Amino acid sequence: MNSAAISLYELNNLIRRVLNESLPEQIWIRAEMSDVRVNQNGHCYLEFIEKDQSGKNLVAKARGMIWANTFHLLRAYFENATKQSFASGLKVLVLVSVEFHELYGLSLTVNDIDPSYTLGDQALNRAAILKQLEADGVLYLNKELELPVPVNRIAIISSPTAAGYEDFLDQLHRNAFGFVFYTKLFPAIMQGDRSEDSIISALERIYQYQDCFDIVVIIRGGGATSDLSCFDSYLLAASCAQFPLPIITGIGHERDETVVDIVAHTRAKTPTAVAEFLINNMAEAASGLADISQDIVSLVSQRIQIENARLNVFETKNTLVLKAWYREQQTVLSSAKNVLEKGLQRVDKENRNAFLQIEDALKRKIQQTVKDHENIFSQIEESLRRRTKQILKDQQIKLDTIEKHIELSSPDSILRKGYTLTMKGDQVIKQSRDLKPGDRITTRFADGETDSIVK
Repeated sequence: MNSAAISLYELNNLIRRVLNESLPEQIWIRAEMSDVRVNQNGHCYLEFIEKDQSGKNLVAKARGMIWANTFHLLRAYFENATKQSFASGLKVLVLVSVEFHELYGLSLTVNDIDPSYTLGDQALNRAAILKQLEADGVLYLNKELELPVPVNRIAIISSPTAAGYEDFLDQLHRNAFGFVFYTKLFPAIMQGDRSEDSIISALERIYQYQDCFDIVVIIRGGGATSDLSCFDSYLLAASCAQFPLPIITGIGHERDETVVDIVAHTRAKTPTAVAEFLINNMAEAASGLADISQDIVSLVSQRIQIENARLNVFETKNTLVLKAWYREQQTVLSSAKNVLEKGLQRVDKENRNAFLQIEDALKRKIQQTVKDHENIFSQIEESLRRRTKQILKDQQIKLDTIEKHIELSSPDSILRKGYTLTMKGDQVIKQSRDLKPGDRITTRFADGETDSIVK
């Protein structure tokens, strides 16, 4: 047996004394927090870790703890400064005491924290992601897409239980204009370690049916800023930036702008703000369509008036020209007749018959000429009449088409197709949750209506 051997306790005791003598009482360290837990006594237990440059492999790990009285003060200070929860996944700069216990081993006791380091690390990380997206040429791709007109087919990415999702639907479907929106939820986890993969998976499902939608809405509502960390992910931001449909975000409060907000087509503060944006967009489209419809009716009416006026001018002008020409021909005929009569008086009887034949031939020639010109003017007049009637017919067809479109869009037309309209008083009922037992409702059909009581 080697007499120089020492016990494990003696070795650990030696390690403790060496550490105490070699290290300062407190030292600042940079690390990432992991497995943060608070017990019933208010003490915080966690692990400090460090990863390699790839961010995948651990290169160091140590147990840490914060006593209850210190943790209460440090957490309030940190969260007030950073607007984030004190939670796993954050990189921190902390002042620690290095302790080594013979039984429990090495641990780090936290005495202070510097919030500015955490804010700076996140800002650097966000800037690096934006720089990479710009280098890839995708940073502004989604913003360059044009919003369809109108926008009423909406793919939604959200948690089905999120209050923000319910607020969005309520605001959208209860709009004061009565606009109809078609929505489809693609459920996703909106916070935590699995949220990034979950949201990207929802985008991939929407991509398969992209022709069915006008836009994608990503909403989650408020919460702690740390809950928004997944929206500062390069992979998620790149997926949104390159998505073929415009993306509108409403994933946080006004003070929280994530990388996904920056690359999205449009960013709104909250889910209800997104709904308001869509309602206003639809109102602008409806106003534009109403103006176009009015312009068409006005232009057609003006064209009809112009063509009628042109027809009247042509008829009046042609009539005047024809009458003037006819008078001119009568004058020529009269003059020729006078000349012939005077000539007949001066010639002898033998030549009189020849002059009479010339007179008859000249009369027939003039009468034929007059008749030919009358036929030409009649053909011109008839052609003008046919052309004007065709123009009026074409314009009437356009008006009938517009009138038919308006008629098909009317509520009465929709009712004749077999749909019904449910009313509670003066309010149109769009969702079953708007009714409760005992409510009196009226169901309107194309040929009448029926009153009922909800059981």
